[in-house]
Amino acid sequence: MPRFAANLSMMFNEVPFLDRFEAAAKAGFTAVEFLFPYDHPAEEVGKRLRANGLTQALFNLPPGNWDAGEKGFAALPDRFDDLQQSLRAALPYAQATGVKRLHLMAGIASRSNAKAVEAFYKSVAWTAEFFAPHGLDVVIEPINSRNVPGYFLNDFSFARDLINELKIPNLKLQFDIYHCQIIHGDVTMRLREMMPIIGHVQIASIPSRNEPDGEELNYPFLFAELDRLGYGGFVGCEYNPRAKTTDGLGWFRLYAGAKP
Repeated sequence: MPRFAANLSMMFNEVPFLDRFEAAAKAGFTAVEFLFPYDHPAEEVGKRLRANGLTQALFNLPPGNWDAGEKGFAALPDRFDDLQQSLRAALPYAQATGVKRLHLMAGIASRSNAKAVEAFYKSVAWTAEFFAPHGLDVVIEPINSRNVPGYFLNDFSFARDLINELKIPNLKLQFDIYHCQIIHGDVTMRLREMMPIIGHVQIASIPSRNEPDGEELNYPFLFAELDRLGYGGFVGCEYNPRAKTTDGLGWFRLYAGAKP
């Protein structure tokens, strides 16, 4: 059975961020992920995690000015110093939470720009090598252009080829099923092909990005497929609840054995 991680940036928004750890644990989750922890002290984030017996599955490296539309630095040739600084800023949070994988965001740039491609290769390799001595994996995630227009990394084949070319042991693919279906379709065959390099999986319904309990994809089949393929990592629930988070967890209770 997949190990589900509640995404605390999108779920349990009925309460303040630091209180969402308790809410997730009470709902039956044993792991969490989130976009960014940097508005809160690393020690406090780690404290809330441990107090509720939760495992930190993933979080993102600093993206720059998110409110201004920045989505990372990795493909931006003139922002390498910012990238390096962001890795140092994230390290205390990784240590406080015990997380084992971090998502490096590519940024807004064109893959037809050779300098952006060169910068991305350089940044990915540098980031993976920076975190390797700390026992951390780095994951890269293709994101669809409907949700993030202009995002550099918007193709799963490009991400696969980069990972296979660099051959860095702690560099993995973040396989968001929602993004894959929108970009390419043919999710099951891509999971089968790319499983050897997948370090994290995320889910949401398509096209609405709500609970994974309907619409385009048959998630019970995909969860069984992840088991059949031997995937042992976490499955991040990166979706927007239709209403109150706990009211939409019927799909999860089937797997977690939680009481309604």
